[in-house]
Amino acid sequence: MPKIIVQSAQAPVTGFTDKSTPSPLAQGIRAGDFLYVSGQGPLDPVSKEVVSDDIREQTRRTLQNLMAVLEAGGATAANIINMRVCLRDVADFPAFNEEFRAFMGGEKVTRTCIGGTPHRPGVRVEIDCVAYFG
Repeated sequence: MPKIIVQSAQAPVTGFTDKSTPSPLAQGIRAGDFLYVSGQGPLDPVSKEVVSDDIREQTRRTLQNLMAVLEAGGATAANIINMRVCLRDVADFPAFNEEFRAFMGGEKVTRTCIGGTPHRPGVRVEIDCVAYFG
C-alpha cells in the first residue's frame, strides 16, 4: 500500500530553515492503518511565527496544529496511540502538562516528554504523534 501525504492549511508546514525555502517534510503521512504526524510547534498557520512566549499558549497552539493535521488525515484524538514531546525548558513541564490534560479531555495516549532544544528560536514545545485506524 502506498504512503499518502496528508496536509492541512490549518497547520503550518514545518522543517524549513527560512520561510522562502520549501519544506522537505510532510505534515503527515498515512501508511496503512497508521498516520504519522510530523513534529508541530506553536506557529501560527499563516504567518509561521511563534504565537507567544507563554508555554500554556504555545502548548495549545501546538496541539491545535497537531489536531488539524490529524483531522486532515481522517483522525481524531481518539486515534492517537503515541505522542512525543520536546520541551526547551523542563521547568515548563507542570504548566505544559496542565494544558495538555485540559486539551486532551481525558483521552489516554502513550507519551514521552524530554527536554531538548527545538530548532527554532522561541519555540518552547514541539509534539509529534502516531495515530491508528484499527
